Formats: sequence, structure tokens, C-alpha cells
Amino acid sequence: MQENLKIVLIQTELFWENPEQNRNHLTNKIERISEAVDVIVLPEMFTSGFTMEPKKVAETMFGDTVDWLQELALKKQTALMGSMVVSEHGYFYNRLLFVHPNGIIETYDKKHTFTLAGEDKVYAAGQSKLIVTYKGWKICPLICYDLRFPVWSRNVENYDVLVYVANWPKVRVAAWDALLKARAIENMSYCVGVNRVGLDGNGHEYNGHSAVFDVLGKKLDNIPENQETTEIITLSKTHIKTYREKLNFLKDKDTFTLE
Repeated sequence: MQENLKIVLIQTELFWENPEQNRNHLTNKIERISEAVDVIVLPEMFTSGFTMEPKKVAETMFGDTVDWLQELALKKQTALMGSMVVSEHGYFYNRLLFVHPNGIIETYDKKHTFTLAGEDKVYAAGQSKLIVTYKGWKICPLICYDLRFPVWSRNVENYDVLVYVANWPKVRVAAWDALLKARAIENMSYCVGVNRVGLDGNGHEYNGHSAVFDVLGKKLDNIPENQETTEIITLSKTHIKTYREKLNFLKDKDTFTLE
């Protein structure tokens, strides 16, 4: 088990529906990370922006972006995670990939498709939660709109880190700020949110507000809004253990089943 986990948040602009340009842009940012890190987190739909035209950008699990992720993970000896548009069995998915340094990939398909934008009409919803075990840490990756649904993220698996990748617009960023903090507090876990900046092809503005909160809801980062930035935050297993033993709120959580 590893005591500390160094996690990198890449808050970036995205080139509209242009996977190759986005890969090149992100390669430059990742290559500039000079210290050894454990996990690099990219935004939601990092190859395209939040498009409702999946046919223009969809790839398979054997396409260029998956190859790129595996090559970078191996080269940098770190895990990479973020979501992209995937075509599989006749459906499109907003799929998060967690790529281990050895190339093994674990996936999570977005459960809560964003009906306000019509995501539910073009993307199939996922049904299964993913808990990644990595270097002795348990990580629960979720996507954007999932943040509004606390039952789905409830810490019944004793995970250590909750990660949201997003294209969350400026107009509703106050909800993003509040809910990231709430998810950390109620689940007694670190909560990491990585959002994009800039304008998308539909004219929606994004101002970032990527953040990391500890188990008490304390903000750990100094990420500026409206700017591309790469931030490294170190998470501590001792911090989680100390406060879960001292406060132990999770033992009083409600039991429930999902249908």
C-alpha cells in the first residue's frame, strides 16, 4: 500500500470535435510534467468537447486515442484517466477510461446522461459503478452530471478517492463547487473534480473551478479559474484513516438498494 498518491489535474481548453488536435495539445501538457506522479486526470470528452454529434468523433476501444493513452501511461509510468466518445455494439457511450501504467484499461460508462442537452437521446447510459484499485488506493471515477446524484456515489465500497471529470458550464459552476465539497464530506473521502475552460462549439463557456477537497471538505488546491493549468496534489492515506477512525460517520450511513 502506498501512503501518498500524487494526482495531476489538467484543466484545459478543448478543440471542438477534433480528437487529433486535442491529443497533440494534451501530449504537450503531459510531457511537461517533470516529476513522478501516480495519476493524471483529463476532463470529460477530452478528445472532442461535450458534443451531441458522436458520429463525428467516436472511436472504438482499439482506436488512436486508446493507443495514445496506453503509450503515454507506459512512457510516463503513471495512470491516465478521462472520458471520451466510444462506439461499441451499435451504441455510443460517454466512457471514462482508467489506463494503468502497464496498459490495462478499466472503464466506466456515464450513468446519468445529461437530459438538458439531450445526451440521453444519443448516448447509452452505463449501469455499473467502477472502483479502481491502484497502488493500494481505491478510486471511484464518475462523470460530470453524476455529481448531482449522491446515491450513485455513496461510499459503500470504502473507497479513498472520488473523481469527477467534467464539461461543467460557467453558468452553473456554483453547483459544481458546492457539490464537490458535499461529496467529499458525506463520503469521508477525497473528492477531485477536473473541469475544462474556454468556449465549446455551441458557444457554452467553461471557467474551470477544478478542485480537490479532503475528507473534511477543506479545499487543497490553488487552481485559477478561466486558465489552462496543470496542478499536482498529494493525497494522504493517513489523513483518511485518522478522520475515519476519529469521526467514523460512515458507520451510520443509510442502507439502500439501487434498481
